[in-house]
Amino acid sequence: MKKLLLFLGAIFAGLLVSPVTQAICPVCTIAVAGGVGLSRWLGIDDSITGLWVGGLIVSMIIWTIAWLSKKNIRFFGRKIIVVLAYYIAVVLPLYLKGIIGHPDNSFCGCGKEELIMDKLIVGIASGSVGFIIGAILYHYLKKKNQGKAYFPFQKVVLPIAPLIILTVVFYFLTR
Repeated sequence: MKKLLLFLGAIFAGLLVSPVTQAICPVCTIAVAGGVGLSRWLGIDDSITGLWVGGLIVSMIIWTIAWLSKKNIRFFGRKIIVVLAYYIAVVLPLYLKGIIGHPDNSFCGCGKEELIMDKLIVGIASGSVGFIIGAILYHYLKKKNQGKAYFPFQKVVLPIAPLIILTVVFYFLTR
């Protein structure tokens, strides 16, 4: 449990110090949500499912913070509360139902005594970081190009591309 809290704490800290960005487009969020549903339906490894869950969480965090700003809803700790609320809303039920922390769902471990890290947690953390990197890269490239995208659907492709790359990497790691 200490490792889980430390790992999630690092993710939250990264989200809080990331530069202010505009919300990611709805098509991107729908693509991430579709990836989550499809991977679970196909019985794909939980680390890969976690990647898409992490991307979806970050997308929803960005959307929520942008919506609160647009509606001029400001309060102390707004970003921290939104980040914590989304991660707790996803991770806590999975933990309480025994999906996270199950001995057969460990990454780099074989059983209860050797549970290094849960596959879903590793996936959620990696997907969150990958999605953030893609979103930051999109805004950086757009700013560098006088506020214009370099190619059509760049706003969708750049946040999703790290998730696709990580999916391939995790697929070969978990075989």
